[in-house]
Amino acid sequence: MSKQWTDRDIPDQKGRVAVVTGANTGLGFDTAKVLADHGATVVLAVRDVEKGKQAAARFGAGADVTVQELDLASLDSVRATAADLHTTLPKIDLLINNAGVMYPPRQTTRDGFELQFGTNHLGHFAFTGLVLDLLLPAAGSRVVTVASVAHRIRAAIHFDDLQWENSYDRVAAYGQAKLANLMFSYELQRRLAPHGTTAAIAAHPGVARTELMRNSPAIARALFPAVAPLISQSSAMGALPILRAATDPAALGGQYYGPAGPGGYRGRPEVVASSPQSYDLATQRRLWAVSEDLTGVKFPVG
Repeated sequence: MSKQWTDRDIPDQKGRVAVVTGANTGLGFDTAKVLADHGATVVLAVRDVEKGKQAAARFGAGADVTVQELDLASLDSVRATAADLHTTLPKIDLLINNAGVMYPPRQTTRDGFELQFGTNHLGHFAFTGLVLDLLLPAAGSRVVTVASVAHRIRAAIHFDDLQWENSYDRVAAYGQAKLANLMFSYELQRRLAPHGTTAAIAAHPGVARTELMRNSPAIARALFPAVAPLISQSSAMGALPILRAATDPAALGGQYYGPAGPGGYRGRPEVVASSPQSYDLATQRRLWAVSEDLTGVKFPVG
């Protein structure tokens, strides 16, 4: 397809079941609404059920949408949600790992993990592993994990201090979490490949104008309005790489979609490259093993 790919290129999604994390606002909402508009049955997996219900009310009258509680900062919640979905869904065709937190003051999840790493990576890692058996029988199913251009910014997997207990840098911690998202997606695809039914694909929104910016450093918040027209795009545009990864019949497992413009900040969605370190196999495999140990979740593949 051309670089002018839009949501009009999405095939009919009728009969497909999509679970979208963090779907009450921003990228998650825009992704979920477009999928529903194209006929998918959509589950809004959200931390705040009331906000989820308010979001669901904004869908079209004919939308098949439900709200499911999911707190990715609690492994108990992750397990409970996975159990609920096994009783309510016959299958999952699309799992969109979108929810996340960005640049908060240092906090921990209920399980003691640094909030960004624990929510953005470990929560999604555990959730994916616990519902993967609902995806594997569904031909053409996909796990789409949302990364960020921030995986290039002061990012590394700090195995000696994954939880930032010795010192905390909110920007570097976010970079670690988003790098982990990418490494998880790539390693998951290698484990899925022999099964032939489910693909793992990553995507990023560029610089999208969403609520995620609220915890940015003060100077960044002050400067952003002036530079936003040059480097950012709407949430709806930011959702397009996620939607293309989820629905384009030509998309392949192991690919990474993002805006095609300079710096990957804005533009129409295309296959893009991630940072050289994100492709390091040894680090991907070590991160996977550590993530299994920390969450207690073992995947039914690989």
